[in-house]
Amino acid sequence: MASRFNALKADAAWQKVWDERNTFAADDSSTKPRSYVLEMFPYPSGRIHMGHVRNYTMGDVLARFRRMKGMEVLHPMGWDAFGMPAENAAMEKGVHPGNWTRANIATMKAQLKRLGFALDWTRELATCEPDYYGHEQALFLDLFSAGLVYRKESAVNWDPVDMTVLANEQVIDGRGWRSGALVERRKLSQWFLKITAFADELVDGLGALEHWPDKVKLMQENWIGRSQGLQFKFALAGNATGIDSVEVFTTRPDTMFGSSFVAVAADHPIARAIAETNPDAAAFIELCKRGGTTAAELDTQEKLGFDTGIRATHPLDKSWELPVYIANFVLMEYGTGAVFGVPAHDQRDLDFARKYDLPVKRVVSEGDDEAPVFVGDTAWTGAGNLVNSHFLDGMDIEDAKRTVIERAEGEGWGKGTTVFRLRDWGVSRQRYWGTPIPIIHCDACGAVPVPKDQLPIVLPEDVSFDIPGNPLDRHPTWKNVPCPSCGGNARRETDTLDTFVDSSWYFIRFASQPDAKPFDRSGAEKWLPVNQYIGGVEHAILHLLYARFWTRALKHIGMLDIAEPFAGLFTQGMVTHETYYQTSNTRSERPSTVNPDTVVTETSSVRTWLSPNDIERRDGKVFRVGTDDEVEVGRVEKMSKSKKNTVDPEPIVDQYGADAVRWFVLSDSPPERDLPWSESGIEGAWRFVQRLWRLIESDDAAKAEGEDVALRKLCHRTTVGIESDINALQFNKAVARLYSLCSAIEKAPPSADREQAVRTLLLLVSPMVPHVAEEAWATAGNDGLIADAAWPIVDPAMLVDDEVTIAVQVNGKLRDTLVFPKGAPKDDVEAAALASEKIVRLLEGKAPRKVIVVPDRLVNIVA
Repeated sequence: MASRFNALKADAAWQKVWDERNTFAADDSSTKPRSYVLEMFPYPSGRIHMGHVRNYTMGDVLARFRRMKGMEVLHPMGWDAFGMPAENAAMEKGVHPGNWTRANIATMKAQLKRLGFALDWTRELATCEPDYYGHEQALFLDLFSAGLVYRKESAVNWDPVDMTVLANEQVIDGRGWRSGALVERRKLSQWFLKITAFADELVDGLGALEHWPDKVKLMQENWIGRSQGLQFKFALAGNATGIDSVEVFTTRPDTMFGSSFVAVAADHPIARAIAETNPDAAAFIELCKRGGTTAAELDTQEKLGFDTGIRATHPLDKSWELPVYIANFVLMEYGTGAVFGVPAHDQRDLDFARKYDLPVKRVVSEGDDEAPVFVGDTAWTGAGNLVNSHFLDGMDIEDAKRTVIERAEGEGWGKGTTVFRLRDWGVSRQRYWGTPIPIIHCDACGAVPVPKDQLPIVLPEDVSFDIPGNPLDRHPTWKNVPCPSCGGNARRETDTLDTFVDSSWYFIRFASQPDAKPFDRSGAEKWLPVNQYIGGVEHAILHLLYARFWTRALKHIGMLDIAEPFAGLFTQGMVTHETYYQTSNTRSERPSTVNPDTVVTETSSVRTWLSPNDIERRDGKVFRVGTDDEVEVGRVEKMSKSKKNTVDPEPIVDQYGADAVRWFVLSDSPPERDLPWSESGIEGAWRFVQRLWRLIESDDAAKAEGEDVALRKLCHRTTVGIESDINALQFNKAVARLYSLCSAIEKAPPSADREQAVRTLLLLVSPMVPHVAEEAWATAGNDGLIADAAWPIVDPAMLVDDEVTIAVQVNGKLRDTLVFPKGAPKDDVEAAALASEKIVRLLEGKAPRKVIVVPDRLVNIVA
């Protein structure tokens, strides 16, 4: 009887061999064809989960396969190591962010190594180390010199308790995610990268990305938001501010006859001018500052306005005046900071108009309803023809747009223009754990770049987090430095860079790692662009967009001759799991958003999330472990730390071995779809690994003679099929083929072909289950590592069928099938069909009226 495969022993042994031999280190001097395979590098949050395992296993299979196909493969790993979670840990646990991060890196690296990934650890990097972020500072200065970096005041989400800027996702229901304080909209000086200078290129370049998912390209196109429209001015009447017009931009000039109001942002010059003499306007502007800055918040928050008393003259009808409001849903950062409202055809405008009893006029209709008064609470935003619009009536939307733009340009009150939804990238973050921005502020000289020979600017270690705010602001010595220009007293920039900057060029540093500069151009261009990039669709917009911009910016300044960083992109599905929680009710008080002097009492339900390890099932119910406290079972969702529904792979590896875990994440679902975690699935994967081992260890085919042509052909066809599947990242299909080949080998009698089939099977499974493959390869007495072995060679002759199955029909209905050599003579096929027992029985001794033979396909007998 075959022995059981000892996964833990084999895993450790072969991982040690791969490490000692540096098996997977990429050779920059190699003359082989190159392939750069990269998965999005992880944030070192503490431990990996099954989502990580799935992502990195996919890339690993592709990397190992391409090595077997004779390519020099770069498959590196690093750590996206800056960010807020480390500072949160510092505040909560009293540890230094660097110590917390580096301890997590050590833990996660050990976990990844236990899974046997074919990674080039010689190129490992962590973005929190000075030997990485110092080069990032140098690149920032290069972009600064090229005019692609600037500083300006910008609206931000400000937490008045934690005294920090919050990212949009850190604002929950208008409050800081940590402090619970009402977030304010505040102006701060921020550093920006001129991504808008590349907006046209970023849109147009999507068309050449043939190996990207269409959905991702569409998401990027919509985010950049290139649109044609009309920019024009409303003349103002009844205005005591001295401002005689307000400029707006619209992508829907066709709807101008449906105008109901004009709205300006709370920090628009008109609003500021009115607030100087109107206390009510000033109070309303302060209220607006408590709102968020995200498009989602602007759409969902209550629409509030203040009537300025100013009236705007409609450019298509001088007798028509529109009220001008200050509104909380208009931001200066978007467009001109002013809009005109068309309530019937924009939901936000409709909500505002209903609140303030403003006219709602239909100007686009899909059907027969042309009534000018629009009823209902849902705006019509679909297609249609113009109605109630004078000279535009009857036109479709596009014709009406062109007509209004032509009139505006002809009469001189507006012009057609192209605008983008995309805004320049604000990269300033008021926090410690990030890349220091290499700028020094001097009262005499202004913002002065740090000389490159003084890089890296290293974060100070002696900081504390016991006081809210950025520790760099209150450090006693770090920020005080002489001005590089005049030598006078000056201050370092205490903002650090957005962590998206760190991940916008790491793939270049992987390809080339000189000490003296960020990368060597010729070395980087040997590998770039990344042939296959793999990661979650949640990064489909910002990370990918910023990386595309950064690469283009480097090309713009002559540091690279590559525009697109990722030639191929694959967005894998998530690993999902049930969620578990217990619910409790809490009461809280907050100021009213309408009247800050009024306190509103709210009762809310709070969910306490539990991990799979916290629950047990009894009598068809779910309880907290060791208690009778019943637990509610929530939806099956993406594994996440916030919902605590993650599965740590380490105990699974301890029990079943790395190969079973790898096989499970590859086998059950198409890789672009979500993969539900299941205990039965991992057990089935473990059984396959043992089955594979038994098949290999018990093979005695070398002692047998004879041939098995059918098995030989199956091996060649399976090889071709799996090669196609892996290239297409359709790993579940490859798994299915391997199951079939394994079954065929098990059923086959001893023969030389069976021996070769076992060898072929080993090679084909080795990218997926490399430990059992290495163990079996060595046990069979093969030279070298299977990791270095070549992919099986396919004989084209073995892919050709020399037999065909021919259908036999009687009066058009299938009655029998016959197997013949390919190209058999018609007479032989006809004779065999007429001699078939089934056909003889159906004909009942009568001669057929006609027999039609289609070579190699069918015989149709007309009775």
